[in-house]
Amino acid sequence: MKRIHYQEAWPDSWKTSYPYDLEEVYGEVTHRGYAGAYQLRRQETLRLVTEVLPKGASILDIGAAQGNFSLSLAEMGYRVTWNDLREELAGYVKLKHERGEISYAPGNAFELNFSKPFQGVVITEIIEHVAHPDEFLRKVGQLVEPGGYIIMTTPNGAYFRNSLPKFSECADPSIYESVQFKPNADGHIFLLHPEEIQTLGDRAGLTMEKLVLCINPLTAGHVKTAPLLKVLPASLVAGLEQATQRLPFGVRSKLLCHLATRYRKMG
Repeated sequence: MKRIHYQEAWPDSWKTSYPYDLEEVYGEVTHRGYAGAYQLRRQETLRLVTEVLPKGASILDIGAAQGNFSLSLAEMGYRVTWNDLREELAGYVKLKHERGEISYAPGNAFELNFSKPFQGVVITEIIEHVAHPDEFLRKVGQLVEPGGYIIMTTPNGAYFRNSLPKFSECADPSIYESVQFKPNADGHIFLLHPEEIQTLGDRAGLTMEKLVLCINPLTAGHVKTAPLLKVLPASLVAGLEQATQRLPFGVRSKLLCHLATRYRKMG
C-alpha cells in the first residue's frame, strides 16, 4: 500500500479514515489496545480466506471503508471488488492502491447486483451495524457462487461486557432501521452471539465451517488494562492471548470479545 499523508483539503470521510490508517497500516500506534486487536482480527480474517480461496479468486469486500482489507487481498493476488455506502471513499482507497487488481462498486449492500457471483465475500465489522442481520446475510449469500465462501468478523455478543440487545430476542428489528449503517462502535445495533451465527447461516442457506473466538480483555485494553499495554512486552500479551484461546468454549465465549467465522454456500 502506498503511504499517503494528511491533506487539509480532503473530504471529511477521508479525514476520519486517516487516523485509523495511522494505526492499522503505518504502525504509528496511539492506542495499543485498538492496534493489537485490529492486527489479530486482520490475521484471522486473512487466514480464513487463504485456507480455502486460491490466488486469483474473485472477492467482494462489503462495507470496506478505507479499503485496507481490499488492498491487502489485491496485493496477495486476489481479484477484489471494493464496496462501501460512502462513494467518496473510493478516491481515498485509490490513493493508497499500489499493486494488484481492484475494482470499485460503491452503494448500499442490500441493493448490490453483479453479472456474475463471487467466489468469496468478506464482511468485516459490518453485520453489527445492520437492523436486519438475517436479511443482510441472505443478501450476501446471493452474491456468492455455489460452493463459495463468506468470511465474516463481528464483535462477540456473548462477551461479558456486552450490553446491547440480542437479535434473536428482538420482536421488531425495524425499530432500528433509522439508526443503521452508522460507522464505529456508536453505530452498533446488535452484537451476535455464537449460536446466532450458526442459526443465521442456516437460514441463509450457508454452512458454518469455522468459528474463531479471539481478543481477550488485555489484548483489547478493556477493563482498565490499557495502561498495562504500555509496559508489558508484546510477546507476553500475545502469549496470554494464545493461552486464553485454549480455554473451554463456554469460557472463551464470555471472555473473548470478537469472533470470526467462515460460511460456505450450499451447492
